[in-house]
Amino acid sequence: MNIFNKNNYHFIGIGGIGISAIAKMLKMQGKKVSGSDSAESEITEDLRKLGIDIKIGQRTENIPEETEVVVYTIAIPSDNPEFQGAKKREQEAKSTTERTSGAKRGQESGVADFALLSYPQALGELSKNMFTIAVSGTHGKTTTTAMIAHILQKAGLDPTVIVGSKMLGKEKNSNFHAGKGKYLVVEACEYKRSFLNLSPKILVITNIEPDHLDYYKDLEDIKSAFRELKNKVPKDGFVITKSEYEKIIKDFALLLPGEHNIWNAQAAIKATEMLGIPQEKAKEFLKDFRGTWRRLEHKGEKDGAIFYDDYAHHPTEITASLSALRKKHPDRKLVAVFEPHQQSRTKLLFEDFVKSLSLADQVFIAPIYAARETPDPSISNKILADAVNKFVPAEPVENAENMGKKFQIISKPLCLILMGAGDIYKWTPVLLK
Repeated sequence: MNIFNKNNYHFIGIGGIGISAIAKMLKMQGKKVSGSDSAESEITEDLRKLGIDIKIGQRTENIPEETEVVVYTIAIPSDNPEFQGAKKREQEAKSTTERTSGAKRGQESGVADFALLSYPQALGELSKNMFTIAVSGTHGKTTTTAMIAHILQKAGLDPTVIVGSKMLGKEKNSNFHAGKGKYLVVEACEYKRSFLNLSPKILVITNIEPDHLDYYKDLEDIKSAFRELKNKVPKDGFVITKSEYEKIIKDFALLLPGEHNIWNAQAAIKATEMLGIPQEKAKEFLKDFRGTWRRLEHKGEKDGAIFYDDYAHHPTEITASLSALRKKHPDRKLVAVFEPHQQSRTKLLFEDFVKSLSLADQVFIAPIYAARETPDPSISNKILADAVNKFVPAEPVENAENMGKKFQIISKPLCLILMGAGDIYKWTPVLLK
């Protein structure tokens, strides 16, 4: 079954930054697309503007009767009622297919031609038929993917692009670009070994560190997944690691701050060199690269404060972002508002979080975003704030309104960065008011 040769699609968790790109692609191809999510977001609003029917709250009846393909995010629990409804449809379809054969197949029931796939599986199906440039690694995936896309677009190669954020600038804040060329540039996520669904011709590995330890046993387990991905690259393909891209001469300027973005650029330049784009051309193309949504994104200024929004949710990322802003704004007080992402990550990397957050002058810790987890009373924003407070002033803060009151009494001028992979970005407009 060619899943991209159907007419009716439904997405469970359509507001996810990756899965929404597939939904956009199909809608732009004239397909009928619907979806659901647990809450409204900027992404669901954008999808509605394209004419996609989205339900908030997940239930079996959300799936239209004519649906041929359901794609779901791997972030949903297995007992999700909408997912269970799709599983039942899939089982009915298989049963019908087994009862029929030849020309009669699919005629006895409207559900016979039905497929249920995870987002990584759907992305893998797309990857099979395109020259795929996949960007993997614990950190830097999103920016490096967007940089490669930017270079290829300016070189006239018009790739299809799926990135785990929104590309700023010409793409009108989109996580997807429908290219007419043969290339697919895609961010390759390691969570639950998702990236093993891809068929990369060029593979970039930015770095490998302990993360997603709610799934992986340890660093060696993580490395084993990357080795599996590396082994999927054909003999006429290319695998690019730091030992290759760090040789690129750093004689170029970026609009984005931070040494980590120089490394991302080096990786992008090396990857596009494999496609015949000279290094000097790629460096020139990157001069006007504006970055991506929530990656050290400048959000505005108010009352003596410069605001940044950032996706950093791992100690290494926090260190990189705070160091970049310290260098860019040396004369301003650096204030971090951090939303931990997952209780398991916060506990397992606790000391590293304390060390990285202590690079700020003052820290506020929002409630832990407990994605994919049940409540754990042994860890909280207060516990983390108390530990950081031994090094720099730090305290827990419960919501945007509470933070707004704190902001009014913090000495200015300052640089304020809101960091985290959950909902912390929703606080920025409140503070800017």
